[in-house]
Amino acid sequence: MIKVKVELGQNSYEISIGSGLLPRVGLWLKQMGFSGKAVIITDTSVRELNADVLERGLSNAGFTVTVLEVPPGEEQKTLANAGRLYQKMAEAFIERTSPVLALGGGVIGDLAGFIAATYMRGVPLVQVPTTLLAMVDSSVGGKTAVDHGSLKNMIGAFYQPSMVVADMDTLKTLPREEMSNGMAEVIKHAAIKDKGFLDFLGENIENAMSLNPAVLGNILEKNVRIKASVVEADEKESDLRRILNYGHTVGHAVEAVTDFKIKHGQAVAIGMIAAAKISRRLGMLHEDEAIKLEAVIGQAGLPVKLPELNRDEKEKLLDLIKHDKKVRDDKIMFVLLKSLGNAFVSDKVDIGLIGEVLFGWRPA
Repeated sequence: MIKVKVELGQNSYEISIGSGLLPRVGLWLKQMGFSGKAVIITDTSVRELNADVLERGLSNAGFTVTVLEVPPGEEQKTLANAGRLYQKMAEAFIERTSPVLALGGGVIGDLAGFIAATYMRGVPLVQVPTTLLAMVDSSVGGKTAVDHGSLKNMIGAFYQPSMVVADMDTLKTLPREEMSNGMAEVIKHAAIKDKGFLDFLGENIENAMSLNPAVLGNILEKNVRIKASVVEADEKESDLRRILNYGHTVGHAVEAVTDFKIKHGQAVAIGMIAAAKISRRLGMLHEDEAIKLEAVIGQAGLPVKLPELNRDEKEKLLDLIKHDKKVRDDKIMFVLLKSLGNAFVSDKVDIGLIGEVLFGWRPA
């Protein structure tokens, strides 16, 4: 088992990576001093696959367990759903010391994390990611949120978990498309912080996608260490942490304009390539490096260009970018690459340049 510590003072926590970990979560919580009630929040698909073993481990450790579920899908990340789950927790007499376990992918991690952050002004949170995407990204760092209208993650809070448990066994039932989806965030971490890691991915992506345990464990550890180092330096995203949004400004808009038919990792892949092209246009990223990045993205089975959009959809996509939550003083805070492994945040990318790179024309 691999353990990575996220050092955040009183908010510090450990990330455990390995196989056969779900049955041990209850015992670990007991050793941390928790007892009494516990809540598992999951979706209907994950509940069938993984909830029983987690619930059994909690029960064996003496917890009274309430399991709450929502259907799968980004559209579940709403205040209305949060309100329904608050009510269920109140009916189960969940207390301020009762841990909430987020069992699932990024949607569940965001939704359950938001609920844990706000129910009774905050209850303990345990992230138990079951997708590659959630293991390498959303379960680490304390971002929790729900969507609002067509704007993703607009209502939320920074709320660090008490523990993260990444059980690689849960990935055995994951469709290959979802492994590709998660690999986008893996590539992102390499692109912003570690060129050598990107070279490693270029040689080992297929082994990782095929669930080679040694390669996959290596990749998971490398990713959470990269993200932990950034979060430790900037917990509330006031400065350095913004580089973790590489590919996300365009990516979130692509998700929204396609009604989330384009998955998060797929959209981020499109966004990373767009950001690399903008970096090239501004005279920074070398062409060979942009080509290498696009090649690794393609190796992961991710898209390298936008889907077909009509004129109205293209204009809506640019409008969504202008209203991105990372905008400051009406300026888009865009993550660019000086070189592979060397990302920075710029407020010099105007919407006209984004339109040119994406569609070949500048908006009016």
